[in-house]
Amino acid sequence: MAEAQLQQFLEKVRQLNAFVARSETDPVLRQALRDCSDHHGVVALARSQGFEIGRRWGETDPPLAGHDNLLMPPCPAPGQEVTSVLLEQADWRLERIHSCQASSPPDFWYDQNDHEWVLLLQGSAQIAFEDEAQVRQLCRGDSLLIPAHRRHRLVSTDPAPGSVWLALFWREACGC
Repeated sequence: MAEAQLQQFLEKVRQLNAFVARSETDPVLRQALRDCSDHHGVVALARSQGFEIGRRWGETDPPLAGHDNLLMPPCPAPGQEVTSVLLEQADWRLERIHSCQASSPPDFWYDQNDHEWVLLLQGSAQIAFEDEAQVRQLCRGDSLLIPAHRRHRLVSTDPAPGSVWLALFWREACGC
């Protein structure tokens, strides 16, 4: 680990320890912490108390504005997803998908004609497959191959700055 990463890690630990110490002496804060239902709620509560604990391991500062940076476009509204086709040929296409607190509608399952390979570039997400009991937890850097017609749904993605995906879709070549 580089010295800068070590310092970033140690600062997060210091912030987290200070937040925990405050929650142990402040009953109102402790109850607010108990009422948090997920990681994002805890991060928001800590931020409201002046602590910055939300950065995940390996995350860096947001990229500087520039040409063709996949992480720079603005975050969509909560509950929304924005898809951009980056490249496309006859048998495949590459998309950038930016999700913000997005999820599939209740009882909706994707059943695609195309194979899909996704890579999560930013944030986290939960994906459910109809044929699996457990929801898959994905974080930055995780990839997943979804064969054509494997029914799946998006359970959740991160709040702002959201979850950013690269998705490659293709069909098997027709042997006609």
